[in-house]
This record gives sequence, structure tokens and C-alpha cells, in this order.
Amino acid sequence: MIERVIDKRSHDLGGGFTVGRLLPFHSLRMVGPFVFFDHMGPVDFAPGIPRALDVRPHPHIGLSTVTYLYDGALTHRDSLGFHQEIRPGEVNWMVAGSGITHSERLEYARAHGARMHGIQAWVALPVEDEETDPAFYHHEGADLPTWEEQGVRGRLIAGAAEGMRAAVKVHSPQFYMHWEMASGAARVLSAEYSERAIYLAAGSAEIAGHRLRAGQMALLETGRDVLVRAEVSATLMVLGGEPIGERFLMWNFVSSSRERLEQAAEDWRQQRMTLPVGDEQEFIPLPENQK
Repeated sequence: MIERVIDKRSHDLGGGFTVGRLLPFHSLRMVGPFVFFDHMGPVDFAPGIPRALDVRPHPHIGLSTVTYLYDGALTHRDSLGFHQEIRPGEVNWMVAGSGITHSERLEYARAHGARMHGIQAWVALPVEDEETDPAFYHHEGADLPTWEEQGVRGRLIAGAAEGMRAAVKVHSPQFYMHWEMASGAARVLSAEYSERAIYLAAGSAEIAGHRLRAGQMALLETGRDVLVRAEVSATLMVLGGEPIGERFLMWNFVSSSRERLEQAAEDWRQQRMTLPVGDEQEFIPLPENQK
């Protein structure tokens, strides 16, 4: 019932803020439309941390970013003029489409100290929506379905599953859930979508009889329900959807066309993309190996 298990790999975002990267993986490029998946932290920051730890302004095309926190806070600014603090249990959903820039600052942690812990994922847009107008949506939780059952607390972050639908605007069939499971709790993940994965952010769990440890993602077989049982208290992210076709990645850009990636890179290199409103003083240059 499990096709493969992926271990997170350490990746430095710059300035010393290290994340655990799961997607893309050399033998697993996507799960449904999910093309990128990073586990941030957990890491404790003391007040007064340097600005070098921030994610400075950078561009995206062809995707939606979704940021979801367990602990801490991030300050989002983008080229549409949105300035939004994101806190645990909330969803920042940014549609890059034809092009957007944004920054993610640790302003709360810098002022107060904080334990940073969360997930950032990218969802590739269908071909017909790759050049849609960029947009930004923030959901504070009231319009994200939640439930409790036999030792499990769940939240549907995006998409539709099990008769529920989140208010987040998505562009293709998909689902994205957060499960908190008490020790010994069990729950079945249905075969509702053709591509599904489970990521264990904390604790340990048994999935279809296979033990998964924190920092591992299990890609599930198509067409079969899967029993998930927490061996100890566990935090899981459950995601998937229907495939949308091959996608190419270059740095922060995603597209069905390699030529479009080259165009986006040149636009950024030539500073033709507007920087986030209120955050125009610095930016991340195009990496040397992308030239």
C-alpha cells in the first residue's frame, strides 16, 4: 500500500534558516498538483535574531504557495500590496500565476522570540491557469472545516475531501489536511484521489503496517484505503489530488514550458518584476547556476 518512503533533506534557504525538503524528489516529482513541500523547523529563535534569517523578496510564476504554521508567526508582503501576519492554524494562499514577488519575514520572532514550526508547499497550476492574474488569500480558520473523532483532531486546509470543502480557492482537484493524533488513535484515509501522500511532521505512526518516523513522507498506492495508526502522539499532513501533467522547475518558477521558465528568469535578472510593497530595499538575486 506504500509505493515509497522519502526522507527529508536539509536545505538552507539562505542566512542560516534551514528547512527539510521532501518534494521535489528525484523519483517523485509531484503528488497530484503538489510540486514542492518544505518542513520549516521546529527551531527556537531568541529576540533580536538577525534579518539575514528572513526570506527576502523573491519571485514566483505558475503556482500557488500555501504556508501553514504549527508555531510562531511569519510576516508576508507581496507585490500586490498585501501585508499579512500568519499565525498557527491560518492559511496563506498566494496565487503566483503570471508573476508575483513576496517576502517572508521573522518580525514577530525578532521582537519577541518564537518557536518556528510549519510547512510550506507549492501547488502547480493547470496549464489553462498558469498565466492567471496573481492573487492573495488569507484564511484565519473559520472557513476551514475541522473535526474531532476518537483521538484525532483534523483540519481541511485546502481542496475537498470526505464531503468537506475548504474555502481556499484551488484550481484543480486536490486535498490538504492536518491531523493531530493521540497515541493509539487510528483513522482511515480513503482512496478518493488517485495520488496521495502522508507526511509525518512529529511523532511516529504506522501506515498500512509500515512504521513511519518523523521527517518521512509515504507515497500511497492508488485505489486502496489506508489505515493510519499513531504509535505515539503524532502530527501528520495528508495531501494529494489528481495529476495535472509534467511540470518543469527552475529556482522559484514552475511551468509546463521550459521557455517560460527562461523568460521568468530573464525578467527577474533584468529587474522587470515589481518588488513587494513596503519591502523594496533588497531582493534575492537569481542564483548563479540558473544563468
